[in-house]
Amino acid sequence: MKNAFIFPGQGSQFSGMGKDLYDNSELAKTMFHQANDILGFNITDVMFSGSDEELKQTKVTQPAIFLHSVILAATLGDSFRPDMVAGHSLGEFSALVANKTLNFESALTLVSKRAQAMQKACEINPSTMAAVLNLDDAVIETICKEISDSGHVVVAANYNCPGQLVISGSIEGINMACEKMKAAGAKRALVLPVGGAFHSPLMEPARVELEAAINATTFNQPICPVYQNVTASAVSNPDEIKKNLVSQLTAPVKWTQTVAQMIADGATHFTEVGPGKVLQGLVKKVASTVAPDSTIETTSA
Repeated sequence: MKNAFIFPGQGSQFSGMGKDLYDNSELAKTMFHQANDILGFNITDVMFSGSDEELKQTKVTQPAIFLHSVILAATLGDSFRPDMVAGHSLGEFSALVANKTLNFESALTLVSKRAQAMQKACEINPSTMAAVLNLDDAVIETICKEISDSGHVVVAANYNCPGQLVISGSIEGINMACEKMKAAGAKRALVLPVGGAFHSPLMEPARVELEAAINATTFNQPICPVYQNVTASAVSNPDEIKKNLVSQLTAPVKWTQTVAQMIADGATHFTEVGPGKVLQGLVKKVASTVAPDSTIETTSA
């Protein structure tokens, strides 16, 4: 039996997030105040009492989700004993604090820089993403390639679970792709309310900016492997972790493959640490496909 701790990404934020942690834990309170100092503004004000619209600000959303996840993990005490960790996109930074590759201060600084770099990249190239449901991955990939070959950027971005894949690219390219996906038999092909084409070549300016920040940050030897989005495999070498974290901005999130590999490596219990329960649902769908005869438990922290 192995315990896998998993950490959510952008989209799981909600108004009031983290307030219960702040009110009930002195450790959490200290970490939230420290975060305000590091970021240079009171993110706690927005997290605890801000509107949904305020929480959607890029400079707020990513640090807020990271803080909720990492501080919650810190308050778990002896019950937090991971054999392996993983995070969905932004959540990979939370996972790297959980397995002690990064310290809290360094990771929060990187998350803030990542959010700002991604926002700038979105402004340079207006773009978007779309969720495609119930269409074979190979068909989606073929359609993306056809549209990209015609001069529009469209790529598979998030392999979330069997039957759910998110594509990313230029606005015109995504609109074209959605029509082709539906014609090919997709149950739905829905443009998402996001700020840009995350995990696509259009994030290259952000990747370059984040690479400099990551290379200037100390990465420690982790206490357990992290299963990274780019490779969907266990990684423990700090230099390799750095390289994969840089590549993550323009590469797809292989979440389906990551969960499948964690199960293959012995994970029997997945605990989602952070706001929401999205990842629990994805894990169950992957497990039912790759390990239908196994008992895979999922829970939120």
